[in-house]
Amino acid sequence: MSDNYFNGIKCPKEYVLALNDSLNVVTGKWKLAIVSCLFFEAKRFSGIQEMLPQISPRMLSKELKELELNGILVRKVYDQTPVLIQYELTSSGHALKKVLDQMVDWGLSHRKKQIVKA
Repeated sequence: MSDNYFNGIKCPKEYVLALNDSLNVVTGKWKLAIVSCLFFEAKRFSGIQEMLPQISPRMLSKELKELELNGILVRKVYDQTPVLIQYELTSSGHALKKVLDQMVDWGLSHRKKQIVKA
């Protein structure tokens, strides 16, 4: 991030507030995992649950509702028999891919450093 964004101020209030806003949206054991399940295609509830077998249906439902409220994904209901419901990422949700890719790169690098220390 460029210092120009904050006019050269090293740790402005806006920086901290923006970070807190970001964390409020994605904090939780399952939110980022759910988002990563949807990076490449829309999925039904059962499809997400197959990718995350440890999550309970109740917790998945709760996390999906929170992600929808925060504008990260949308729930689409298709009028057919039986009713088809799919979840897909919004543009804000897709924008998280760059952030998560950087986190994965950092995690792999950090893991290698920790193995070397051991």
